Amino acid sequence: MHTINVDEMFNGKKSRYALVIAVAKRAREITQQQEDEGIISDEKPVLTAINEFKQHKYSILTLEDDE
Repeated sequence: MHTINVDEMFNGKKSRYALVIAVAKRAREITQQQEDEGIISDEKPVLTAINEFKQHKYSILTLEDDE
C-alpha cells in the first residue's frame, strides 16, 4: 500500500477538497484514455494521477487564480 503525504502535495493550496476532486477527475481521464487506446496497466489510475500532481504536470486552479 502506498502512503501519500497530502501536505506535500497540497503545496500552499487552501482546499484539500479541491485536491481530491482534481486527482479524481484526472484519474477518470486516465481510465478513459486507457480504455480508448486498449492499454492495460498494472498501476492504478489514482496513483498515476497523484504522481502527475506531485511532479507538477498539472496544477489546481481556484476561483482566486481565475480572477
